[in-house]
Amino acid sequence: MQKVITAENNYIQLDEWLKDNSVKKLMLVCDSSLRSLTAVKDKLSKLDTEMIEFGDFQPNPVYESVVRGVEIFRRESCDAIMAIGGGSAMDVAKCIKLYSNMEGGGEKDSYLRQQIVPNDIPFLAMPTTAGTGSEATRYAVIYYEGSKQSVADYSCIPGTVLFDPGVLKTLPIYQKKSTMLDAFCHATESFWSVNSTDESKAYSAEAIRMVLANMDGYLANDEAANANMLKAANIAGKAINITQTTAGHAMCYKLTSLYGIAHGHAAALCDKVLFPYMISNTDKCIDSRGEEYLKGAFAEIAKAMDCDTPELATKKFADIVDKLELEVPKTNSDNDIDVLKTSVNPVRLKNNPVGLDVPVIEKLYREILGE
Repeated sequence: MQKVITAENNYIQLDEWLKDNSVKKLMLVCDSSLRSLTAVKDKLSKLDTEMIEFGDFQPNPVYESVVRGVEIFRRESCDAIMAIGGGSAMDVAKCIKLYSNMEGGGEKDSYLRQQIVPNDIPFLAMPTTAGTGSEATRYAVIYYEGSKQSVADYSCIPGTVLFDPGVLKTLPIYQKKSTMLDAFCHATESFWSVNSTDESKAYSAEAIRMVLANMDGYLANDEAANANMLKAANIAGKAINITQTTAGHAMCYKLTSLYGIAHGHAAALCDKVLFPYMISNTDKCIDSRGEEYLKGAFAEIAKAMDCDTPELATKKFADIVDKLELEVPKTNSDNDIDVLKTSVNPVRLKNNPVGLDVPVIEKLYREILGE
């Protein structure tokens, strides 16, 4: 069970975590967001525990960065890890934890070739965005020679999460919007996933309700709403930790790389179109629990969104995305649709409750881009 602590009383619970785990030397895996977090930096500078900072990685981190982190972790004899940042910092820290007790010799991609051996290195995560929920999942994504590598093991889930709503105050408004939408899409997609369970649906419903209840306050930088949005993203992360994401996420990745928009922005544009399509095509259900179950799941999503029908829920979802005034990309060439429709990961399509073939995916992309 993951423990949640807060920054109240000058981070006293962080001090307690360090003492409880007898941490002598802490590896701090942090992204560039730490530079603007004055209060956090001040607290870290006053810790009695020796700290080794590692930030030698970029967004969409590469395998080689993780290897450097593992080498430093070992050389400095670190005995715990703290990750501060967004999804990339979390992914790097997760992989450093997993690989730290594995053999590093042989092939240059040796960690990727080996079976993961779980370890109990103390691991604390402090998210600086309310969106990815990465601090609650067993998944990490890194890139090796340009190819995406999905790393997964339950032992990489941080045992403790530190929430500080103050870190959200300095986020640019576009980043706040897109990360919030990422959490919203995680909760929604997890709800309709073929892998959903009673537990995951309870997480999804709670996350959806929290996102909707706190959206306006969060965008206005209200501290209580910021705190609740951090919790909502974490709970949505717990949902996708069980179910994984579905077609909306499978379709969004190429939009991000092709048009340079944020991940949550792209996911929301996809789910805005995917949701009503699935409502109208439950006869194409591929969930083994059947079409009537799927209709019931859509009704449960509507209830979580405080809507009387699934159709009204799709409208509410679209209205939220439209209200945030996020740009819809314009195609660069006639070739864009071909690139997009062939980019979708078929594994994630298997998680989607309504079957999608290439002509349907093309149709959805054209609708997403307003064609």
